[in-house]
Amino acid sequence: MPVAASAIYFLNLRGDVLINRTYRDDVGGNMVDAFRTHIMQTKELGNCPVRQIGGCSFVYMRISNVYIVIVVSSNANVACGFKFVVEAVALFKSYFGGAFDEDAIRNNFVLIYELLDEIMDFGYPQNLSPEILKLYITQEGVRSPFSSKPKDKPVPNATLQVTGAVGWRREGLAYKKNEVFLDIVESVNLLMSSKGNVLRCDVTGKVLMKCFLSGMPDLKLGLNDKIGLEKESEMKSRPAKSGKTIELDDVTFHQCVNLTRFNSEKTVSFVPPDGEFELMKYRITEGVNLPFRVLPTIKELGRTRMEVNVKVKSVFGAKMFALGVVVKIPVPKQTAKTNFQVTTGRAKYNPSIDCLIWKIRKFPGQTESTLSAEIELISTMGEKKSWTRPPIQMEFQVPMFTASGLRVRFLKVWEKSGYNTVEWVRYITKAGSYEIRC
Repeated sequence: MPVAASAIYFLNLRGDVLINRTYRDDVGGNMVDAFRTHIMQTKELGNCPVRQIGGCSFVYMRISNVYIVIVVSSNANVACGFKFVVEAVALFKSYFGGAFDEDAIRNNFVLIYELLDEIMDFGYPQNLSPEILKLYITQEGVRSPFSSKPKDKPVPNATLQVTGAVGWRREGLAYKKNEVFLDIVESVNLLMSSKGNVLRCDVTGKVLMKCFLSGMPDLKLGLNDKIGLEKESEMKSRPAKSGKTIELDDVTFHQCVNLTRFNSEKTVSFVPPDGEFELMKYRITEGVNLPFRVLPTIKELGRTRMEVNVKVKSVFGAKMFALGVVVKIPVPKQTAKTNFQVTTGRAKYNPSIDCLIWKIRKFPGQTESTLSAEIELISTMGEKKSWTRPPIQMEFQVPMFTASGLRVRFLKVWEKSGYNTVEWVRYITKAGSYEIRC
């Protein structure tokens, strides 16, 4: 069920109403007083962003020094409400030159009322795309003097863009050089035991694109996912080519993707928006290629000494390398002195976070590095609890490597004028929550 908002309020930190818009007559005008009395004055704003008072639900979010409150009198989709608030703020910022605060609202209240009438109808969210709304709401907002964002120029053919099937792209685009940039960015989430056994592992990824194409191009993206390859071989009446295939979980697409064609042919076909956008998101839980393996050894020698040995092995290809590798090795709070040796990079003790910080600027593939440390502890009579040994954490970035094994098989661009295009594909794997138990 959509939001079905009865009213929306913009409040400052004191609870004063800056702007409000009522979409339904099922709530009274004093509902904002209930919000001030039961939530703002009791200072329970940070406990839960959804509260029920007097048969109504309040969905609220703080942006800068402004509270945006949506009042709902029925059972509504709260996630949709928060999504509406986030996109509405992005829309306002695009009109105000990047600023959204109490001063920006006071300086642009006429424009905000006009936008509120367009982006929500009878409590149901409508089109919130800045590119489309600026086609027919051409009034410029009062920009902050600190904003350096250039002014957006209005473009013609507003009726076509609002009512057409391709609402995310305007006609008449022309580039001297037609280029497509595609980035596959993945984050590895790992929990590994001290003996190297994987306890939990998954990969979250997203396909980012930046298109500078003339006209109305039609793009087709082919990946090495199992379902897509099986469907392609079935349609061509030939056996599938040998090679690694992966199973994508929890896939979500940008609105430009033709879902009907994806369901029938398992191909990602779309007319792309102009510029940068996120084409799809996915998750992988099986067959993850770990970029690093960490083998820690920690020995507690009595109450005043410890020995720490950490070996890090890079598992990716020898021709690849990782950048910005950081290994955070926890130590007890009563650490007094540290002496360590590393085979690669630099290490230091950071007492503010009780960790040894080991940094390696460039880590080649199929190699290993070792850190050995001797730690002297302060003996305290009052402290009798044993050290809980928090996990070791890693940060890294590996270009041209995907932990999931996802690969782009082809990226085809078709446009009726038949111009030539240049396609660029890049892979990046980063550390999400990469933890190893000691």
